[in-house]
Amino acid sequence: MAEKMSPSPGGGITPLQQMLASGTGAILTSLFVTPLDVVKIRLQAQRTPFSKALAVQSVPWGAQPATWKCFLYCNGLMDHLYVCQNGNGCSAWYKAPGHFTGTLDAFVKITRYEGIRSLWSGLPPTLVMAVPATVIYFTTYDQLRDYLHARMGSWGHYIPLLAGALARLGAVTVISPLELIRTKMQSQQLSYRELRLCIQSAVAQDGWLSLWRGWGPTVLRDVPFSALYWFNYELVRTWLCRQPWLDGATFMVSFTSGAISGTVAAVLTLPFDVVKTQRQIELGDSEAHPVAASKPSSTWLLMQRIRAESGTRGLFAGFLPRVIKVAPACAIMISTYEFGKSFFQKLNQEQQLRGL
Repeated sequence: MAEKMSPSPGGGITPLQQMLASGTGAILTSLFVTPLDVVKIRLQAQRTPFSKALAVQSVPWGAQPATWKCFLYCNGLMDHLYVCQNGNGCSAWYKAPGHFTGTLDAFVKITRYEGIRSLWSGLPPTLVMAVPATVIYFTTYDQLRDYLHARMGSWGHYIPLLAGALARLGAVTVISPLELIRTKMQSQQLSYRELRLCIQSAVAQDGWLSLWRGWGPTVLRDVPFSALYWFNYELVRTWLCRQPWLDGATFMVSFTSGAISGTVAAVLTLPFDVVKTQRQIELGDSEAHPVAASKPSSTWLLMQRIRAESGTRGLFAGFLPRVIKVAPACAIMISTYEFGKSFFQKLNQEQQLRGL
């Protein structure tokens, strides 16, 4: 794994090859990170089973109360909202009984009694969104960075910051309505025809912008995260490549740079992550109970409420779990992506030499 890679990650390969490299990285990242989140969700489900997941305050008087629960599932690339109503519309793996004493115990027992494949439960449906989003994001970043490098000579240090922010903004804008549609289908058990009618009704009532509900908090977290991540990644990677004890841009240099920059970005954007999680749960609640659900709070009001209830520390809740999840996900994704691009660069060079 000490194979030397090109110090100029965007040069010498086509956009299609960048897409293949990022798609491969996305799948590998999901395969490595998903078991961590499956175990986390199963531990949460054990503490709050379906029998206790009843929100009486959101059920109208005289209505039949519904047992429902929203939870977030992360495959290392995206957060996906799952809405379970009356025990339906929710995968069997989430409802499976378990008596776990901790994370390691959960890993061992799930593997022993349910089979090792259970650690990747729920992964395939989330990849349908996550892989295209990652391909758009990484390919757009490389294309933007190379374009800006050719036009912003003296401002070169800030190019990763700008390219990272714009690439993430584009990816979130494309994927946001698709993720809302997926949540709506899953929460309300709609057929494709019913879904089409539901979307037409929502657009007629609230306009096309209603398809981008939840876009604001996602952008507020993901765009600063992306800008900080790429800025620090290029900085750390360049610094490591200059060290005499390292043999240039190797796989481990990319892996280490990705882990460090991902950790820094995750810590600095943690308050936005807390707010985004709250807003996504509110969104799930409104899909589960469209009549009774209250209008979601604004991001600023939500931050004020969290601070009033839990203090400033409340805005940094979940610090360790987020870092434990983000650092390896960023490291695996970027190192696999760089390795894939290096592979295609060498392939293209060999083809050019053969053509001479």
